[in-house]
Amino acid sequence: MIRKALGKAVQFKRTEDGSLTVEFAIWFPLYMFFILGVIEYSLVSIQKAMLDRSMDLVVRDIRLGINLPDAQHNTIKGAICDKMVVMQGCSENLQLEMIVQDPYGGVNLPLVPDCTDRAEEAKPVREFSNGGSNALMILRACAKFDPLFPTTAMGRAVSGDDGLVTLTATTTFVQEP
Repeated sequence: MIRKALGKAVQFKRTEDGSLTVEFAIWFPLYMFFILGVIEYSLVSIQKAMLDRSMDLVVRDIRLGINLPDAQHNTIKGAICDKMVVMQGCSENLQLEMIVQDPYGGVNLPLVPDCTDRAEEAKPVREFSNGGSNALMILRACAKFDPLFPTTAMGRAVSGDDGLVTLTATTTFVQEP
């Protein structure tokens, strides 16, 4: 009886049935985490490129004086969100600041962008002032959104301490007379 059980154990050890299933069970989760991480990174890259593009298009409209005759905060924010096709909840998650700079005095921009914290009450814009003729303006946008796959390594890498992905775009322009 023991010899028969021992023979079956040796036979079970030598068989190769199901070996592919074991390899699949080991490697499939690693491949999936890699693929989901690549998808997360590509979506963040697309949203960053769209934020930069929409900022450039809106600033071009401001400089030329077309489509945006009154360059106020809500008008500019709406125009940026209209041109961004990939970010959901853009109007709730986008924060703008526009600062008048002296072109000869150096840049006086705060290092940390003023982003919307969705856990807190909505705070007013840090600074948003329109300059006079030939004034150098710096426009910075900051948007926060949830990562698509927050449990992947890339989802954790691109998100900050609050678990949200933060995108910023900064551009400068001269206020035409």
